[in-house]
Amino acid sequence: MMIEVNLDVMLSKRKMSSGELAAQIGITQANLSILKTGKAKAIRFSTLEAICRVLNCQPADILVFKED
Repeated sequence: MMIEVNLDVMLSKRKMSSGELAAQIGITQANLSILKTGKAKAIRFSTLEAICRVLNCQPADILVFKED
């Protein structure tokens, strides 16, 4: 089982750079990169909420459950 992070897809749809998103939600580009690449072990609800607010999307638009 795996959680896939589709943050790049939403950034592309919204025509927004990672740097812009990081600045707007108040996290470093390095931490956003860890999240985007799927290397993060956890995400705070406040961070997820901020991402969804800025990108005008739902958590399911960003996080997808995949079975092996």
